[in-house]
Amino acid sequence: MHRPKLKRHALLSAATLAAVLVTGCSSNSPTITDPATRAAAETPDPAAVQEQLAVVSAPSGTATPTAVADGGEGGTARKSSLKVASYDRKSGRAVISSPSVPKPPPAPSAGTSPSPASPAKPSTSPSASVPASVPASDSNSDSAQPPVSVGDFIASAPAPGAPDGVLAEVTQVVGATQDGETTVETEPAKLNSLLGESKARGTVPVDPSAMEVEPLLKGVKVSWAKTGDLHFGPEGAKLPLGSLRIDVGAAVETSEGAPASAAASVEGFVQLAPEVAFSYDGSGDGTGASPGGAFLGLSGDWASKWSLKGRAAGSTDGRPIRIPFAELHSDPVIQVGPIPVVVNLDLTCYIQVNADGRVTVDVEQDIKGDFRVGGTFSWTKGWTPVSESEMSGEPLKATVTAAGDVKAALGAEATVGLYGTVGVTADLAPYVRAHAEASAEGSSDGTGAVTGAYALYGGVDLTGSLQLQLTIFGTPVFQKKIPLGALNREWLLTEGKGGATTGPPSPGTTG
Repeated sequence: MHRPKLKRHALLSAATLAAVLVTGCSSNSPTITDPATRAAAETPDPAAVQEQLAVVSAPSGTATPTAVADGGEGGTARKSSLKVASYDRKSGRAVISSPSVPKPPPAPSAGTSPSPASPAKPSTSPSASVPASVPASDSNSDSAQPPVSVGDFIASAPAPGAPDGVLAEVTQVVGATQDGETTVETEPAKLNSLLGESKARGTVPVDPSAMEVEPLLKGVKVSWAKTGDLHFGPEGAKLPLGSLRIDVGAAVETSEGAPASAAASVEGFVQLAPEVAFSYDGSGDGTGASPGGAFLGLSGDWASKWSLKGRAAGSTDGRPIRIPFAELHSDPVIQVGPIPVVVNLDLTCYIQVNADGRVTVDVEQDIKGDFRVGGTFSWTKGWTPVSESEMSGEPLKATVTAAGDVKAALGAEATVGLYGTVGVTADLAPYVRAHAEASAEGSSDGTGAVTGAYALYGGVDLTGSLQLQLTIFGTPVFQKKIPLGALNREWLLTEGKGGATTGPPSPGTTG
């Protein structure tokens, strides 16, 4: 009878020892043998992994998108059903509309049971009146609870009173009404308050059909093409998808004393397919106060074909004569995860002529290429400019008469910003430049009589600057504009000397 007792005692001792061993080992380095338990233990904490957000075009034909982040720097933003019903940018006061909820029935007076068919008449005493706006602290009704709190951040696509969108922090909840609207006081916020420690990178094309175009000269024509809704340029020229084309023909001031046959004019078109580039890296410097990287810029394909004829007048002060012929504006909304980021894009297309008033030209060229401008931020370098362009051109006609110089451009000046603040300005000016030492004449078919020497060049100038408002990313403030740096690329189109016949011109490139 003792052996069974000893056996049970031995079993209990073994179990106790196993429990002690497990408990003791768990305080040092546990050994997990169960596969499911091991997998759970090896899976990193989602909060510790930097989230990668998609950057895409906001869906069209839907209600105004809104995102809200809880109070606190770097709070996690979430998509919200709230709407900005109105916004006053100057005062910062906004009205937030929340989805309608059923209103609770009025509470019956003590000792009465009002009939649904015969509701009790409202009291006329002042104490019983309900103000139009009830402070949240004075009401326990669910329908009167404010949808946002002090310290919350709001990002909204364009809304009434806010054509550039809203990016703001709630500083005071003024009052909530029974119909689901809340008045709040706000102040401008930074993007890192909503993006937090996430990462995002993407390029979004600008819908050409959504761009507002204001012609500044008579005869300006606008064509565009987007998926599913093709438009065609003049003379049946089919445009690439996503492209916007602007045709112009304008007279240019003629040099004093020039014959009527030397009347000056510019004619041609600009075609471009703009894209907004956006990136954000919330890794910061380890403190979470500012992002570790950011980029905002404009890029796209460019094509232009245009001609300059006649003897253009020389400017009296030595500055080029600039003639704007169209202004374009768009507020594309890009969706960065749940956050609607409003980009403000303005373009001014222009003709620019710099001449000495002596040379008469009849030149035409075809230019194609791409460009990329913007600002990039990193903790090691701060904000630095990005200025790139790869273009090539070829002459379609080249006639230069008399000694002199002329340079003409058909370009575009662009500004790119976020939520109504300018961040980047850029001036892209593809040009043709003629220099003649005597009477000379050449053509693109390889023939031409030359009685002196001339050269015809194609090129592109790219200038601009970064603005203080790029600190909207939550990056350190820089005290002055940062120039993009003057980018100039020039290539020889054709030339002639002595009495020789010009050879076929070779297309040039910016390289």
